[in-house]
Amino acid sequence: MTTRISFRRLDGILLLDKPTGMSSNAALQIARRLYRAEKGGHTGSLDPLATGLLPLCFGEATKIAGLLLGAAKAYDAEVVLGQTTDTDDADGVVLRERAVPAISADTLAAALAPLQGHILQRAPIYSALKQGGEPLYAKARRGDAIEAPQRQVHVHAIDVLDQQPTRLSLRVTCGSGTYIRSLARDLGETLGCGAHIAGLRRLWVDPFGGAPMVSLETLRELAGQGEEAAMDALLLPLDAGLAHYPQVQLDAEQTRRFCLGQRLRDAGWPQGVVAVYGPERALQGLGQVDPTGRLAPQRRFNL
Repeated sequence: MTTRISFRRLDGILLLDKPTGMSSNAALQIARRLYRAEKGGHTGSLDPLATGLLPLCFGEATKIAGLLLGAAKAYDAEVVLGQTTDTDDADGVVLRERAVPAISADTLAAALAPLQGHILQRAPIYSALKQGGEPLYAKARRGDAIEAPQRQVHVHAIDVLDQQPTRLSLRVTCGSGTYIRSLARDLGETLGCGAHIAGLRRLWVDPFGGAPMVSLETLRELAGQGEEAAMDALLLPLDAGLAHYPQVQLDAEQTRRFCLGQRLRDAGWPQGVVAVYGPERALQGLGQVDPTGRLAPQRRFNL
């Protein structure tokens, strides 16, 4: 007989170290059940093959999950040369094998150069991007003819960590929406031999650059020991996800008015989206400050 979980109100951000072979949603649901959290969401999928940082948002933190989707990210990627697969990674079926030419460091650098900066990238056909309301991977599994969309992405840097005759280790720092599988595929075509991703690990996501990750094994062990307080101590507060936003500090009366949805004005407040705090540094929500210093409430947090 399955034990019914008694879910609870829980607010915070977990920096999960996602294991390989598991979808991001499956990892989220396992962590949510271990925490007994009523609400949970993640901040952008990692491929099942990939490991590494998957920020999970619980409770009120789910209100900022969308804001974290556009953050800069860094990956370590293992690229196999000489094989093209239908998924652009090692989980797929090999479509073509080609001989790998001798590749000098200069040749590799020249091939990587056009893959950096603001580039137009075609997504893998096996991806979660939706077309006509359906993920591309669902269409691909049915055998439908697919024209994967192209979109503008920003690749800040690609550094070569190691170069072997048929294998490369790369570190990629990039912006939102970048597919590392597509970078490997396009690099292989430029080199004339094809390529795919054999291993991928996400190292960090802004603004969580230096914080340690937590594994599912650690959570299972703590949950099994009934150490719920120790598990909760692994969560970051909601405002850790807003560290890259300017802050506005309100007094008690201003806080009351902000919470009622009223607009406030102060010429000294920074323009743009701001994190709004009340007395005793209590996070209240997000607001938008216009050029005249008028603060309009955008999102309220019930912490």
